Amino acid sequence: MSAEVAIQKFSFPFSCAAHLSSKEKVAQKGCIQVKEVELNELEESPILSERRPTDALDALQHNETQVQESTKPPSGGDMVAAHVSVSAEASQEAAVCRRSVLETLRVESEDQRPAAKRQLSSESAARTITAVKKSAVRREAEQKTQLGQRGTPCAARAGKRKQRKELFTSSEVFLRLDSHVIRAGAELKEKRVYDVKTIVQSITQGTRTELERVRAIWVWLCHNIEYDVSGYLGHSEKLSSTEEVIAAGRGVCCSYSNLCSEMCREVGIECQEVPGHSKGIGYRQGQSLKHVKSDHLWNAVFLGGQWFLLDACWGAGRVDMEHESFVKRFDDFYFLTDPEEFIDSHFPDEEKWQLLDTPVTLEEFERRVFKTSAFFTLGLRLINPHHFYIVTNNGETNVSLGFSRPTTFTYEIIQHRDLLHSGASDQRESSNSSFGLVTVSHRSMKLQLLPPASGTYDVKVFARPESAATPLVWVCSFTVECPAPRATEDIPENPFLSWGLQPVAGSLGVAGSSQGSEVAEVDEGAFDLVLKTSRPLMVLCELVHPQMEAVVAKRCLATQIQAEILRCHVLCPFHGFYRLSVFVRDYEKTEVKFQNAANFLLHCKGKVIGPDELFPPNLGSAYGPGTRTSEAGLSKFSHNSGVVSTQQGKCNITFHNQRDLELHCVLHKASGIPLSRHLFCTYTDSKVTISASLPGAGVYRLGLYARIAPGGDFSPMCDFVVRNSCADPRPPFPCVYSAWRKGCVLFEPRLGLLDPLSWVHFRVRVPGALRVSVVGETRTDLKLNKSRVWEGEVFSGNGLQELKLAACLGESCDMAVLMTFDIKQLENEE
Repeated sequence: MSAEVAIQKFSFPFSCAAHLSSKEKVAQKGCIQVKEVELNELEESPILSERRPTDALDALQHNETQVQESTKPPSGGDMVAAHVSVSAEASQEAAVCRRSVLETLRVESEDQRPAAKRQLSSESAARTITAVKKSAVRREAEQKTQLGQRGTPCAARAGKRKQRKELFTSSEVFLRLDSHVIRAGAELKEKRVYDVKTIVQSITQGTRTELERVRAIWVWLCHNIEYDVSGYLGHSEKLSSTEEVIAAGRGVCCSYSNLCSEMCREVGIECQEVPGHSKGIGYRQGQSLKHVKSDHLWNAVFLGGQWFLLDACWGAGRVDMEHESFVKRFDDFYFLTDPEEFIDSHFPDEEKWQLLDTPVTLEEFERRVFKTSAFFTLGLRLINPHHFYIVTNNGETNVSLGFSRPTTFTYEIIQHRDLLHSGASDQRESSNSSFGLVTVSHRSMKLQLLPPASGTYDVKVFARPESAATPLVWVCSFTVECPAPRATEDIPENPFLSWGLQPVAGSLGVAGSSQGSEVAEVDEGAFDLVLKTSRPLMVLCELVHPQMEAVVAKRCLATQIQAEILRCHVLCPFHGFYRLSVFVRDYEKTEVKFQNAANFLLHCKGKVIGPDELFPPNLGSAYGPGTRTSEAGLSKFSHNSGVVSTQQGKCNITFHNQRDLELHCVLHKASGIPLSRHLFCTYTDSKVTISASLPGAGVYRLGLYARIAPGGDFSPMCDFVVRNSCADPRPPFPCVYSAWRKGCVLFEPRLGLLDPLSWVHFRVRVPGALRVSVVGETRTDLKLNKSRVWEGEVFSGNGLQELKLAACLGESCDMAVLMTFDIKQLENEE
């Protein structure tokens, strides 16, 4: 091949392409004679214009060797006839011109190499070219025409750029290969094998594709080379040669990139070292990099017709600057990372290595929010803000992230530190800060930040999949400037991390909420929460306030459980912020633990509830009619909310008893003393009426019980809270005995305490009674009227003896006491 052909073949896309004088071109024409057809084919091949200057140098050196060999006389009768005839004189002229061209190319190609390349050894800078058949050249040329020029990596090409997920669906496809590489690496280390070629042959054994070979090299680097923290800090000398790096098992970023390039070359994969800036150790968030020398090296590999980025240094682990140590942690994200994600942490010196359709400026790179690999592996997206530096407005600012699958979030806010990677842990279990609120909706997270004082703060956001039990990991960072803080009250710690419905609430059976994730303002000291459910649930609630004791908190909550709704009534006895946490489980699965479904932040800044207005102690979990009463056959309650308010000191609660259960009622005030004489129960057909006559103002607990199985114990059905604002005490009801049963109705008198020496009109219905009498100092028989009501006038007496209402209920002549009435004592006359 002539030198002229070589120059035509390697026409460079760089500015430093060789320029030959006319004399040199003329001299080259007589050097070698080439078949015209062959020359035409070579000139037409697109691949001829796609080589680098280094390739041209290698080609010319290779060509010179071939020419020297071709001057030897052919030996053997079956030797193929030579295509090129060379005279001795032409050979000398060709040699002269070739040396001239070689010298020119070497000088100019040296100028185009980046500074990092010049530091490479002569061995790593060497390139070889293999002679191939013309048919193979054509095929390769056709592929290159479709994929674009290899030497100019840019995203603007015909056709869409392949993403990492198009090369492999997940890293699990490399599971067997990775295991082999890790095992082989350990064996080679044990045998003290430090030769690059031997290592590459061992770890790539059995690989079938270029992708697998690159993967093997990258995994070996991540698992066998640790970052040389001591060398980086200047405490020890940095290792330079590849053998020293492999033997010691440590190196800095250029050690990783140099080794990657050398190992890729061993398997015939084109690999470039890419110098630039990174947001790694030593990076100060917000610093200007304009006049700062780049501090990092990573790699780009050419696979399937396009360039891909990788960083084995970042894939091997992280540096803990606080303890000046390296933390080994394999991070698969930095293997063939998509350019759109890589640019958030890596900025190359040469714009072309961004591999982006629209390149990012250095200023934009500096302003970008730092995102860890976990940010992308969790499928998060940044909604607001788009730059890392935020200034509060009225002492508040917000951060918002989107997610595609249920995710748990928390945050950390601390005084500003210079270094982004300062050694602080990149994992957290929960947030112990009360200077922010995390609210999670169906597809996004909002972090409301309220710095406690003026100054600059670092904010880290942590996340993990909702179903995971692992610690939350650092996903992104911000710097918050607070010129003037907002006057705030203490916010209770939220161990469940986010506010509003938890992302897992739907799977727990909670379909919706009357309150969103924002702060609920409580103006009248009371707050009602309604949760819609997709199936029957049990619920427990917890209320927390910085100044409130647990005993008081229990008297601030009442929960009502219904088939498709859960209600929680909250009372606020203090000003400030409250955390209301809701826990649920399936109604029937008593063995299952309650799980947190929602957390709400309440803010009470108006009226508060006094201690005497709180819910009565020992209020049951079944507050108000609900699932339990429905299952027992109790229905059509006159009061469905669970709260009965009265201003007259008396009230009635009615409902239907469809299963004819035996019922029992109790009435308590805060003191806990039963007030049985202040309740009266009337049961006709299926309708039940519970009448209450209250002894004074205050809050009462009215408990309803039923005997489900004959001979069994009474089970709680539901509790009512009766609020009485009437200060005057109401008199008690008569004392009722067991003979008073279904169908019995007392019309008059309803009071259980009668005036002495007075006539009292009695009207009572007693089904099946043969005789009804009132017995006191004398006996008075009541008469049965046309309405089947027994009635009559009875003298109360002087109060020395109570009145008994009795009835003969069977063939026996014995009278059974239905109820008794007390008589007021006569006042002593002076």
